[in-house]
Amino acid sequence: MSESLSPESLGPLLIGAALAGGYLLGSIPFGVIATRLGGAGDVRAIGSGNIGATNVLRTGRRDLALITLLGDGGKGAVAVLLAWLATRGGSVEQQAVLTAVAAGAAFLGHLFPAWLGFKGGKGVATFLGTMLAAAWPVGLAACATWLVTAFLFRISSLAALVAVALAPAFALLVFHRPPAIALLALFMALLVFVRHAENIRRLLRGAEPRIGAKKPAAGEAS
Repeated sequence: MSESLSPESLGPLLIGAALAGGYLLGSIPFGVIATRLGGAGDVRAIGSGNIGATNVLRTGRRDLALITLLGDGGKGAVAVLLAWLATRGGSVEQQAVLTAVAAGAAFLGHLFPAWLGFKGGKGVATFLGTMLAAAWPVGLAACATWLVTAFLFRISSLAALVAVALAPAFALLVFHRPPAIALLALFMALLVFVRHAENIRRLLRGAEPRIGAKKPAAGEAS
């Protein structure tokens, strides 16, 4: 296998499989599945209607919220693992490129699942699960950033936005990961910011709810 970094060197079939497989993995709606099978109804009819773990928690079922959190994070990790297995005979750069393609597609699948009318989650759990699998030091640094920011400011959405915003710098400047991994982190971070537009508006107004306080219906970051 060639040492070139270009996606073409991986072959169009492999790139296409990574895109399609990643999207299908990412679009598995664990929140919807968990609440329905767990007898809690349709999470889209609860609270904000978001399919992420924070809204699932509004059912009062912590077990279902945990399943959703692990599922949403895990599907990004599985996409990374499959990309790594497909390129295990290639170069580090080729593995990074296919990882970025598959993980980015999984992230898009989570945010915009076709079978839910392209209305998915906000991506924080999938972001963290993906980064932990693609570059575990970066993922751990992002998780630590979330914890520190949440402890200092008691605002979940702010903690998530700070964590994802710093992840590309962690990848490229601190841990010196391949550029494709830094670009993956940047791509996902931008989409997390887009999906948190309403949270950002509330943050600017000083109206975003704090952790432990009663939250309005659309106030979660999941």
